[in-house]
Parts: sequence; structure tokens; C-alpha cells
Amino acid sequence: MTNPRRFLLRMVFFLIAVGGVVAALLEPLQEAFFANAPLNGLILGVLVLGILYNFRQVLTLYPEVAWIVNFRQMGQQASSQTPRNTPRLLSPMATMLGEKDSNRLSLSTLSMRSLLDGIYSRLDESRDLSRYTIGLLIFLGLLGTFWGLLETVSSIGQVISGLSVGGDMTEVFNDLKAGLQAPMSGMGTAFSSSLFGLAGSLVLGFLDLQAGQAQNRFYNDLEEWLSGLTRLSSGALSDGAGDQSIPAYVQALLEQTAESLEDLQKTIAIGEESRIAASNNLVELGNKLGTLTDHMRTEQALMMKLAESQVEMKPILTRLASGSGTSADSDSNNHLRSIDHHVSQLVEETGRGREALIAEIRNEIKLLARTIVASKE
Repeated sequence: MTNPRRFLLRMVFFLIAVGGVVAALLEPLQEAFFANAPLNGLILGVLVLGILYNFRQVLTLYPEVAWIVNFRQMGQQASSQTPRNTPRLLSPMATMLGEKDSNRLSLSTLSMRSLLDGIYSRLDESRDLSRYTIGLLIFLGLLGTFWGLLETVSSIGQVISGLSVGGDMTEVFNDLKAGLQAPMSGMGTAFSSSLFGLAGSLVLGFLDLQAGQAQNRFYNDLEEWLSGLTRLSSGALSDGAGDQSIPAYVQALLEQTAESLEDLQKTIAIGEESRIAASNNLVELGNKLGTLTDHMRTEQALMMKLAESQVEMKPILTRLASGSGTSADSDSNNHLRSIDHHVSQLVEETGRGREALIAEIRNEIKLLARTIVASKE
């Protein structure tokens, strides 16, 4: 969006130039002003109000531009601002776009046209007062002109009626000279009011031109932005006679269907991500099961070796038991008891390891079942 600062700077520089011209012509302008101070003061007052109003027209574009920039950056968060920051010129647009996200925002041609028409009517309505002040200055200048001409005509009539043919010519000339002061005052009123009125209309005309250019630039930038968000229909449902109620209804249905398809596409994308995550979990679970299988095979081989050792030790224990039990010394008995104790502990530890392995396998199988059920849902 174009910043209206440059138009504001043009207006300020123009007023500075006008102020320099007024400072250079201060004395004759003072004489012209005091020719009819009330009327000329009214003209200058209208001029000051018009200048302030034109500056206000440009300054009101700043929050509108800021709102558009925030909406394009933050999307739906911009519409949840405080009422103090809510735009006035773009309030219909803010209301219409408040529930939409800027990333998926799209408008139909009818919606864009209605938005632009409403904004253009508001801009044009805001310039009515500025145009009226320009015409009012011209009217006040003409009013002063006719007022001064009436004073001039009436005073000339009085001077002519007061002249006498006979008498001293010097006295007659002095009377004529004194009588012409009133017509000169009327002519001063006429020309001074015309001067201030036309000069004020010239100043307000330039300021109104700059304000209008700033508003037109804002409108054109807004139209370009909305044109990029507008979906064009193919025109297959229109019959060339304009937008009828049935094509508009069908177009609304198509827009709603398009939005539903977009939501469905997002849902499918989320489901695909969930499916990929579940597949990865299944692969990881398969790897863990393979690792557990390897551990089980290792423990099974260890248990087989232990059983073979027990089978090999059984004849030895039998021969020792069948021998002269009394002749065996106490060291051999202690050694056999120690072997028997260690074998018992090894059997118990093997049983506990097997139970722990079975419990871990059960937990992994439960986790696998829950993952498969979640992926199906």
C-alpha cells in the first residue's frame, strides 16, 4: 500500500509557498482586508476550516493503510483488534473479512465489486464538504463584489444628486471629491472580497486535488490487492443478460463447495501425516520386536547349554551319591552343595528373566494393537 505521506508533504510545501507570498504582499493585503473586515474575516475563516478538513482527509487514510498491512501480515488477528484501532472507511470490509484467514482468503467478483463500490461511495462522500467550501469561497467573493457594487452605485447616485451647477467651482470640486470616497470604499469592498474569495478557492482547490489523489491512490492499491484475491467464474452459467438470481445462487453454492473441498484437503493431509507417523511407529515397533527375538534366541541357547550341563552333571552326581558317602571328605560335600546352590540360583534367575521377557513382549504387543487401532480410526 502507498503511504499518503508524499501527498501530505506536497500540501505542506504549498501552504509554505502561499505563506511566503502573503508575507511579501502583507501591507496591500492588510489594506484590502480592512476594506470590509467582517466579510473578509468570514472568507478567511472558511479558508482555514477548509485547509484543516483537507488535511484531515489525508490523515484519515493512515489507519486504513495500517489496517490493510496488518491484515495482510497477521490475517485474522488483525480483525480482533480493539475498537479504537478499527478502521472507519474499511469497516464493511473488516466486517466481511473478519471470519476469514488471509492465507485462504478469496472473493468472488460480486463481493469485490460491492466492496469497492461501497468504499468509493464513502470516499466520494467525504470530499463533498471540501468541494462545498471551494464553492462557498467563490460565492462569498461574488457576494462581496455585488455588495460593493451596490454601495458604489448608491453612493454615486447620492453624489450626483448632491451636485449643484452654480457656485464656486472649487467648492463644487471639493464636494465631488468628498462624495467619491463612498464609491471608492464600495469598490474596495467588491475587489477585496473577490480577491480573498478567489485566492482562497485556489488554495483549497489545490489541497482538495492532493487529497483526492491520495484517496484515489489508496483506492487503486486496494483494488489491485483485492483483484489478486478474486476468483473469476468461467461464465458458463450466465446467459449474457447480466447476473440473475439463479446463477448467483449457483455461484454461492460453488464457492461453498470450494471451501468445503479445501477443508477436506486439509483433513486428508492431516490424516496422511497421522498415517505416516503410525507407519513409522509400526516400523520402530518391528525393530524392537526383532531385537527382543534376538534376545530370546540368545537366552534360549543359554538355557539349552545349561540343560546340557545339568544332563552331563547328573551321572557324576549319581556316581557320587552311589559311592561311599561316609568316606567322602567334607570338602567334596561342601563343593557339591555350593554347585547345587549355584545351579538353583541360575534356574531361578532364568525363570525370572523369562517372566520379565514375557511381560515386556505382552506390553509391546498391547502397544502395537493400540497403534493399529489408532491408525485405522
